[in-house]
Amino acid sequence: MYDSEAKVRKLSDFLVRGKKTILAFFPGAFTGVCTKEMCAFRDMHEELKKLKADVVGISVDPPFANKAFAEQHNLSFPLLSDFKREAIREYGVVWKNLGGMEGYDSASRAIFVVDESGKIVYEWVGENPGKYPDFDAIKKAL
Repeated sequence: MYDSEAKVRKLSDFLVRGKKTILAFFPGAFTGVCTKEMCAFRDMHEELKKLKADVVGISVDPPFANKAFAEQHNLSFPLLSDFKREAIREYGVVWKNLGGMEGYDSASRAIFVVDESGKIVYEWVGENPGKYPDFDAIKKAL
């Protein structure tokens, strides 16, 4: 995967021992629900910091789109480009034919909370791309 600076990254780069990580898979930058969700994570930054948690956003969007999205919305956490769709397959969060576009597979809206030891302690996968995650449940898992 690539980060928004087009630097090759692995998810393991962000799963730091001793720190909790929220993996926030989202279908696409600059879309209504995705923008609302990522901005909610931005607005919760101080609260998440107190809970010793970081956020990593993951979509199939190219790095330059993720960079523009992060800049436009002042997102303070990394956005990763899973353009090869490896992470969405590995985590089982492939949304087939997004927007009715045959063959365009994106990330489902999904949340995984990984604890300090690297164990997934919370998992939520939206049944459709318009479904918004339960932020209270995410914070409770932290």
